[in-house]
Amino acid sequence: MFTTGTDSLVHANGPAAQAEMLANCPSATIEFEVNHFALRGPGGLTLVDAGTGPGWSPSLGRSWGSMRQNGIAPADVDRVLLTHLHFDHARGLLDGEKPYFPRAEILIPSIELAFYTSEAARLALPEARRSAFPITAAIVKAYGSRIKPFMPGEVLPGIETLALPGHTMGQTGFLLRGNGETALFWADAAHMADIQTADPDVSTVFDYDPKLAARTRWWLFDRAVEENWLIIGSHLSDFSRVRRVGETYGISAA
Repeated sequence: MFTTGTDSLVHANGPAAQAEMLANCPSATIEFEVNHFALRGPGGLTLVDAGTGPGWSPSLGRSWGSMRQNGIAPADVDRVLLTHLHFDHARGLLDGEKPYFPRAEILIPSIELAFYTSEAARLALPEARRSAFPITAAIVKAYGSRIKPFMPGEVLPGIETLALPGHTMGQTGFLLRGNGETALFWADAAHMADIQTADPDVSTVFDYDPKLAARTRWWLFDRAVEENWLIIGSHLSDFSRVRRVGETYGISAA
C-alpha cells in the first residue's frame, strides 16, 4: 500500500478548483495499492509490469514472494510488458544491478523508452522528476538485447496497445480480448479511481503532464463505459467497471 498526502493532487482547472477539491477531501492522506499481473497462455508466462521489488517501503515490494507462493519462479517468466518506466512498475525487474528474470524479454513502449533514455529530456526536468531515468538506464544495462521496444498495435497475440499519455508521455495500456470479454490494463491512467472518475480533471504531481492526463481520462472513461471494458488497474483493489454518473463517472468492483 502506497500512502501520500492530498497535496499530491493537482486540479487541471486552476487554483480555485484546486482549493475546492482539497476542501472536499475526507482525509489529509490517500492510500492506494501497487499491483502487477501475471498472464498464462500458449505463448508462456507474461507479466504486465514488475512492481517495485523489495526495499522501497515496508508496505510494498511483496510481489516476488507472492509469485513464489503461486509457483512462479523468476526463470519461468518469458516476458514482461511494461506500461511505463516509473519505479513502482519497473524497479522489480532488477535484483540489485542484475536482472531478476534471467530469461525474460522486456517489452517497453518505444515512445517511453526513447524519452527516458534521452539526456535532453532528463535535463529539461527538475531534479525531483528525474527518478525514472537512472532506473531505465539500469534496466537497459541489465537486460541488454532482451529489451524489445514496441510500437502501437498488437504487441502479442490477443493483446493490443492503447496509448494513455499524460502520466508519462509513453504510458501504454493493454487490451486483452477473449471469451467475449475485453479487459483493459490501464496502468496509472487513474491512481485514486473513486476521486478521479468523479472528477477526471484531478491529476497528481506524479503526472508528467497533468492537463494531458486529465484529457486522457475523460476520453478513456467514456470509452470504457461504451465498450463495457473490465478494468484492471495498477492501483485498483478489484477488477472493476466504469459507469456514468450524471455528467461524470463512477467505478465499482466487477
